[in-house]
Amino acid sequence: MRSLDISPEEFRHLAQKVVELSTEYLATMDSLATFPPVNGPATEQRFHTPRPEQGSGVNALADLAEIVGYSRIQNGRFFGYVLGSGEPVAAAADLFASVLNQNLTAWRSGPAAITIERTVVEWIAQALGCDSFVGSLTGGGSSANLAGLAMAREAKLAVNEIGLAEQKRCTVYMSQEAHMSIGKSVALLGMGRDNLRLIEVDDEFRISPAELDRAITNDEANGSVPVAIIASAGTVNTGAIDPLVQISEIAKRHGCWFHIDGAYGALAAIAAPEKFAGLNLADSLSLDPHKWLYQPLDCGCLLYRDSQVARRTFSHTGDYAKSLATDPIEGFEFFDQSIELSRRFRALKLWLSLRYHGFKAFRNSIREDLDLAQLLARSIQSNDQLELLAPVPLSAVCFRFRGTGHHSNADLDGINVAILKRVLARGRVYLSNATIGGMFALRACIVNHRTTEADVHEIVHEVISSANEIVAHI
Repeated sequence: MRSLDISPEEFRHLAQKVVELSTEYLATMDSLATFPPVNGPATEQRFHTPRPEQGSGVNALADLAEIVGYSRIQNGRFFGYVLGSGEPVAAAADLFASVLNQNLTAWRSGPAAITIERTVVEWIAQALGCDSFVGSLTGGGSSANLAGLAMAREAKLAVNEIGLAEQKRCTVYMSQEAHMSIGKSVALLGMGRDNLRLIEVDDEFRISPAELDRAITNDEANGSVPVAIIASAGTVNTGAIDPLVQISEIAKRHGCWFHIDGAYGALAAIAAPEKFAGLNLADSLSLDPHKWLYQPLDCGCLLYRDSQVARRTFSHTGDYAKSLATDPIEGFEFFDQSIELSRRFRALKLWLSLRYHGFKAFRNSIREDLDLAQLLARSIQSNDQLELLAPVPLSAVCFRFRGTGHHSNADLDGINVAILKRVLARGRVYLSNATIGGMFALRACIVNHRTTEADVHEIVHEVISSANEIVAHI
């Protein structure tokens, strides 16, 4: 045997141990604190160990169980960020995908894997009402947004060969509430963040079509080339959904690429299509199945309507990678229409999970999450010590403690920062934060197939209990 080989019996023992630990974690996670009572130095001391020259064999597995005690727990009371809950069927598929170790560059490198990914992408597009769209799975919404904007740049400027230096000034448009990955993408693509226009939003935190149209018109008059409009199908702060149909009309009128960042919210169209009219009008659309299809990280997706634009944008192949097949199936190459060359078998977990449960089960779970967010909003509004700070179109709920006294906004910001720290330290629920209208907000986002009504009620209880402890010492 070579130095890294293990026998099938050894692998069975390893896999069984991992399955046992995983099963124990799933069985006990509801009793665990949402964030571990650890600090940075203790974590470094435990895991930042010397480089192992000699292996310890099966004894290395002994440390796996301890990792749980230093991990943020994904039980039903985790409401932080926009992060799906890690559906276990999909997690099991991930182990098998890693063992198979397929590299999804092209059909010839993994016939079953390529076919499964193309099938899963087709299923998702159909479920969203974007039947004619194609695409691929990505590492997440940020990489999907980058790829979508790369397609926009090439479609409108055709600079892959000559570069941006030969072009006029170009502009990109999004709302003040859009995701930070857009600014990063614009910078990486050489279009410059100074050319990113942040458009004002209305009282519901949606982009203003009138302000958008005015900004594009002004830039055109000054000689700029409007490249792309990015609409949000669920902003990360409040879940606001931009008026997609109106934005599509503006994009057509000005010749802009229309990209929708749907990483947070667009998959909710499976359960509430009426909220997402115009989703199928996009030129490109980013999604995150590791959010609202509850998949383990990582699992993003980019859909687009024109595969020829994708090929013009991403096709650049060395002789060693060129396909000799003429059959349209056997000659298919993901690397010819996406950023990545080496790509892991992300689709297997999604494929198995969707086949195991069915789309109906996911649709019902998303509806339950939407309903739970409304339950939380009502609970906040019925408590005279709490204040809802934004509408709740999806499942992000932004609020703050205001108490019964007379506090300035600055004082309330400080109090709510302290409340958040106390809530996290107590470990019963995990919340994040946002800035809403210049005010510090507590934020609960429900994209969790484990969350129940009892979990949601814990939010108000924990916030009020923490506030009482803090206000008593002011």
